[in-house]
Amino acid sequence: MPMDSLPPRLDRDDIRRRVEALGPWFHNMDVGGVRTAPEHFLGDYPQVKWRGFAHAIPADLTGKSVLDIGCNAGFYALEMKRRGAETVVGIDEDDRYLAQARLAAEVAGADIEFRNLSVYDVARLGRRFDVVLFMGVLYHLRHPLLALDLIHEHVAGDLLVFQSMQRGSAGVDPVEPDYDFAETAHFDSPGYPKLHFIEQDYAHDWTNWWVPNAACAEAMLRSAGFQVTDHPEQEVYICRRVETPHGIGAVYPARGV
Repeated sequence: MPMDSLPPRLDRDDIRRRVEALGPWFHNMDVGGVRTAPEHFLGDYPQVKWRGFAHAIPADLTGKSVLDIGCNAGFYALEMKRRGAETVVGIDEDDRYLAQARLAAEVAGADIEFRNLSVYDVARLGRRFDVVLFMGVLYHLRHPLLALDLIHEHVAGDLLVFQSMQRGSAGVDPVEPDYDFAETAHFDSPGYPKLHFIEQDYAHDWTNWWVPNAACAEAMLRSAGFQVTDHPEQEVYICRRVETPHGIGAVYPARGV
């Protein structure tokens, strides 16, 4: 079935009822002619974000595999399928978001697998993907660098598309490979890598934990073994998987019995 054509016996009233039953939606999507979040506080999101970097992702993904980490209602997973990706897997920890994504894929006629998994569980997928999307997740994590390490170690095969909310300076200072113990001035520079910790809530959301400035976002990616090759949008980075510096990798804490 061509994508975006309504499946048999599924009319717009049916879709509207199912969309409303699964609300509220964070992704404002067109599901069979029904807008899922028309009053979104960020406007037509994530379409408005997608327009800023869509050109930086290969237009033809025929034969490629894609993993969408923190897929929410599946907007980006669907866009990857529209570009011809052979295999698309979306993971999220929220069952309601996954139900929304499955509905959107059903209506679009898209064969996408959605699973309830955390970014910390990506090893369970047991494979690497040609393209990994890691959009809007990092700042919701208590252990953000571990997440990047696990992506590098287990699922990233080549291309990583990364996006994070940023706060602080948009400038990026040149950083020396080493500093003497007595040198401290660079820590106070706005363009030095900084990861801001949120102890309580931010934007009425207790799941916001760490927010990088621009320099920190780039530094964390490099530290985890991702070479930034393009920066098409203020918060979006296109990266290639390379070797990690100094052989650093994911840490696996022992669990108590």
